Amino acid sequence: KEVIEVQKNEILASINYAQKIQHAVLPTTEDIDEVMPEHFVLFKPRDIVSGDFYWMKKVNNLVYFVAADCTGHGVPGAFMSMLGISFLNEIVSKTELLNSGQILNDLREKIKSSLHQTGGKNDQKDGMDLVLAVFDFENRKVQYSGAYNPLIIIRDNEVIEYKGDKQPIAIHIIEREFTTHDIDLNTNDRIYMFSDGYADQIGGPKNRKFMIKNLKELLVEIHQKPLLDQKQILDDTIKDWMKDEEQVDDIVMFGVRI
Repeated sequence: KEVIEVQKNEILASINYAQKIQHAVLPTTEDIDEVMPEHFVLFKPRDIVSGDFYWMKKVNNLVYFVAADCTGHGVPGAFMSMLGISFLNEIVSKTELLNSGQILNDLREKIKSSLHQTGGKNDQKDGMDLVLAVFDFENRKVQYSGAYNPLIIIRDNEVIEYKGDKQPIAIHIIEREFTTHDIDLNTNDRIYMFSDGYADQIGGPKNRKFMIKNLKELLVEIHQKPLLDQKQILDDTIKDWMKDEEQVDDIVMFGVRI
């Protein structure tokens, strides 16, 4: 028993330190405030470290933002998140300006290369699903590309959904170029990006998933409130939904008002 307790404490100490490193590479609240004053990030790892991550970089007048969901959670997911953040920084720091689809194409190639994914039977199949938005706030435009996950705009109490391509950032049976959506925005549009962790959370009276449909309805209901109030409502809602259930997956959600 004593040996197991020592081992457990050493493992937890190591993972807790890894959490500090992971948080250090995520954008700070101050970083995001500087480029988009009215926003929120809801980040709820299932374990100490997370397979979900969010990432931001400003280049000239463009702001790149990603909400991503890596294969797995805990330590394996956190390793993948660090790879994703590192590669995104490298890709967006190139001298030429890439559109959102090209960025995801490049990211997929780097993930495949780093994990030696060639389509072989014993290849690692790890990767990530994500949403990438490239904001041009001055001209009220956004470019969007997604690997499975959507981008949601709420305008005049209606949901406008742009769906991601049905392929991951990883090796896939049929790989296509990622689609780039060029979207004109209106003042007071609210934009939301998220992983599937919130919608997939088990709970409620019938012990079922929360579901994307209910999430969209909740966002419409609260979208006119201040963004930080929205974050609190989303957090309280999922906690009430879970009750005594454990969190089943990492959760990341981002919202911004134009």
